[in-house]
Amino acid sequence: MSERRARIKKKLLHAGGWQAAKHVAKAIPLGGTAVAVALVGVDIKNKGVVKGLVNSGIDAIPFVGLAKNAVELVTGDFIPDKKEKSRRR
Repeated sequence: MSERRARIKKKLLHAGGWQAAKHVAKAIPLGGTAVAVALVGVDIKNKGVVKGLVNSGIDAIPFVGLAKNAVELVTGDFIPDKKEKSRRR
């Protein structure tokens, strides 16, 4: 009887783990959006207002931002930073 309870308990834990994994997987795109929103100020400072907002807007779109950042790892920025002279100190 105790062996049967152990199997049932193991099955419940396994099913609960899958449910938790599904919830975490659904929340991942929102985490990327939150990071993009948090870094809007840095983008505006480095790229300027319009270019910084465009860059952050693209990054905030869940799967589009992921693809953009993956390509930028290899090729560099799509939207370049401002020149050093025009940055405020």
